[in-house]
Amino acid sequence: MSGGSLGLVELYVNFFITLFALLDPIGNVPIFAAATRTQSESARRWLVVYISAFAALFLSFFFFTGLALLQFFGISMDAFRIAGGILLFLLGLDMTRGDFLAMFEETESLTEDTVDAHGAPIRGRDRAKKTFEKFVVPFAIPLLIGPGAISTVIIQAGEAQKYGITGMAVGLGAIATTSLAVLLTFLFTGHISKMLGRVGMVVVIRVLGLILCALSVQIIISAISTVTHDIIVPAAAHPYSGS
Repeated sequence: MSGGSLGLVELYVNFFITLFALLDPIGNVPIFAAATRTQSESARRWLVVYISAFAALFLSFFFFTGLALLQFFGISMDAFRIAGGILLFLLGLDMTRGDFLAMFEETESLTEDTVDAHGAPIRGRDRAKKTFEKFVVPFAIPLLIGPGAISTVIIQAGEAQKYGITGMAVGLGAIATTSLAVLLTFLFTGHISKMLGRVGMVVVIRVLGLILCALSVQIIISAISTVTHDIIVPAAAHPYSGS
């Protein structure tokens, strides 16, 4: 495998793992299950589709426009990478050492207005649309897609541009794959909740938090290595690159 191909694979894997850890669909399963506990199966499925599509479109928007926004405000990519890395580290630290689910235990049930203005029952898809309007905040944003995810997308867009159109396509593929993972995870909400239980959920959240902390430290090391002209050992800044 050539160096360029290896770089594209590394870009895709790092981008997907980071986004998956940040969106944390498995960790959000109990919150999603509680908020949709009185929804019909059809409405829940449509709601999952809407949330996943929103995640893909929202992240793709920042993937293609994020760098232009940085240039507009006069912020260098390396400065943003360091700031983003610190933000990711704080989020990961919170996930590893705190009860990340406690703040969402009183999430309101989004099941109001089950009939339309004429008193007719609202069908699954229509009800899902009404629920999604209330679900965008705080579930889709900032719980599912927070500042960390947006920062990561902008950072990875800078990395992807080094490989031209192919790199951008790979980055877009990582976003699409992550959104698909969100879709599949939430579709199996009931099964995952039963399989893991609350203890299992807490373990998953803390493991993902640990991974996120490590990834954020790597981002910071890499950025500092660049701005200090490789004063940091290259092998530490870019592990497994084969150089």
